[in-house]
Amino acid sequence: MEIELAKLLKRSNDKVQAVLNVVLESSYFYAVDDHDLFLFLRRHRREFSEFFKLFYGWSLIIDSKCARVYKADWYNRAITPANRSLFQFTKRDECLAFMMLLEFFEQQLEENGMTIEDKENLRFHFGDLLDYSHNRFQELFSEQGQRYSQEYLRSKIWKPVMPELEKHRFLTKIKPPEDMQASEQDLIYEAMPALYHYNSAALARMIPELTRSAEEREEL
Repeated sequence: MEIELAKLLKRSNDKVQAVLNVVLESSYFYAVDDHDLFLFLRRHRREFSEFFKLFYGWSLIIDSKCARVYKADWYNRAITPANRSLFQFTKRDECLAFMMLLEFFEQQLEENGMTIEDKENLRFHFGDLLDYSHNRFQELFSEQGQRYSQEYLRSKIWKPVMPELEKHRFLTKIKPPEDMQASEQDLIYEAMPALYHYNSAALARMIPELTRSAEEREEL
C-alpha cells in the first residue's frame, strides 16, 4: 500500500525532500526560516505526520510558527546520553535558570497581552531577565543569598547558558545599531517560538529536587 507522502513526492518532489531535510537539520523549523516551505508542511501535515510515525515512530508537532519532530526512544544503546547532541543542561543552577527563563517568558507574554498567534515574537532586555532570576534565586536559596548575587548569576550561570539557548534557537540576540554602545544588561533578545513548547509549571514540579544543597546535587 502506497503511503500518502509517496503520492505527494511524485507531484512535489523538491518540496517534499526540502521539508524532510529542513525538519531534521535543526531541533526547530520556524515559519520565518522559509515561509513558503513552512506553509507547504502545514498544508500537508497529515502526509508528513503519517510518514514520521510509520517509519520512525516519531511525532510531528506543528503550530502557527514552529515545527519539530519528537522521538521518545533511542535505539542505539551504544550512544549514551552524554554522547547525544541534544539540548540539555546537567548542572542544577543551569536547569533552574532555564526554568526561570520560561517563567519570565510566560510572565512577559501575560503583561504584554501576547500569544503565539501574534505576528511578532516577544523581545526583552537581558537586564530584565537577570533581575527576575535574581529575585527567584533569592527566594529559592534565601540562606545563600550572598552567593546568588546579580554578578554571580550573570558571570557563572547566564554567561554559559545564553550561548546554548542561542545555539539551539530558543533565543536570538538582536544586534544593536553600529553607532550604539549597549551594555550587557541593555542587550535585547527575541524569544523564539520553541519556548511555547515548554511548560514552566510542569518543570516547576522538579524544584524540590533541584533545590537540594549543592553538596548533594551539584549535577543531576
